[in-house]
Amino acid sequence: MAVDIEELKQKILEFATKKAKHKSKMYIKDLYKADPNAKPREIKKAANLLVQEGKLEFFSSGSTTMYGVPGFGKSEEDQFGKLEE
Repeated sequence: MAVDIEELKQKILEFATKKAKHKSKMYIKDLYKADPNAKPREIKKAANLLVQEGKLEFFSSGSTTMYGVPGFGKSEEDQFGKLEE
């Protein structure tokens, strides 16, 4: 059964914001808990749309990509410095 993408995005954003008070970065597996009835692919698609909208951000350590809520914790630039182009 297909999930409403806007409803799913709202659930993910609420979950991530609540979780960000204790844990600023989350794996995609953590976001699966936002809606246990949604398929992992739907969660990932909704999370990526939230990144495009600027409501979530990617954080990469090189080997792992995590999601975070902007304004919580250190940004990728704060953690590793500004990358040279």
